[in-house]
Amino acid sequence: MEPAARTALLIIGGAEDKHGRVTILRRFVRLAGGRKASLVIVPTASSIQEEAVEVYSGLFHRLGVTDVATVNPGSRLEADDPELVAALDRATGVFMTGGNQLKLSQYLVGTPLGEAIARAHQRGAVVAGTSAGASIMSQFMISLGDEGVTPRQRTSQLTAGLGLLPDVIVDQHFDQRSRYGRLLSLVASSPNLLGMGIDEDTAVEVSDGRHLTVLGSGAVLVVDARHAITDAHEARRDAPLLVSGAVVHALPAGATFDLHTATLTDFAEQHPDSPAAPKTVASKQAAEAAGGRRKQVTATVRD
Repeated sequence: MEPAARTALLIIGGAEDKHGRVTILRRFVRLAGGRKASLVIVPTASSIQEEAVEVYSGLFHRLGVTDVATVNPGSRLEADDPELVAALDRATGVFMTGGNQLKLSQYLVGTPLGEAIARAHQRGAVVAGTSAGASIMSQFMISLGDEGVTPRQRTSQLTAGLGLLPDVIVDQHFDQRSRYGRLLSLVASSPNLLGMGIDEDTAVEVSDGRHLTVLGSGAVLVVDARHAITDAHEARRDAPLLVSGAVVHALPAGATFDLHTATLTDFAEQHPDSPAAPKTVASKQAAEAAGGRRKQVTATVRD
């Protein structure tokens, strides 16, 4: 029996850099096989699909990829097209653009194309999505919701997603559009789900459905309300929600996190303009321990 393939998701908070170092998109190409990658762009969510395809295909070509195709069903019926399914079955990387995530849900979830994306993920192709393409990754997707800091009852809605990242709710443009309140309200009413809010020009790389690494210029907020106290079961519509005891993890680039245990596993500070080597949590702890030993030796000598 062959071992299961390593899986990878690249979930982007939107507005990723396309003109400078293109760190996030460069990582997508590398995960997909570099110059040998076979990429498929899915612009279905976008209201400017031709422009989206032009921008991303041009960028991937500049990064050395020659094999770039487009899969763009115009309806749920077209998501049955065997040629479109075959294109996804050949891909080593799938990239879903931003736009309207509810459209993605209506056109892809539960169709042969949606199943082909899931197969691609399971066999080891990297599946990436930005903005709406990020939201659709989860099993339960935010399809609408009020913005703001205060969580309120029944002001947000969940819809079925592709299920590539179970037990997590993904939100995007997180800091820029002040979406903390809606994410907190959703995990308050579904405390078995982790909430993940991703800033613009920021991404999480999820390996094997569990190990999360943050990259980009912003941060990722992970909200764990599994042991929180809330009145979500009885609060009136639009009322501010009680949410007490939720654990919030703010993760900048260089942080690694275990989604199964909801714990930080390491942190390497990212200072790209500094020649100094990044300091990890482990190295800091070792340095602190060494410093403590030096202090003890010094104190002994003085005595």
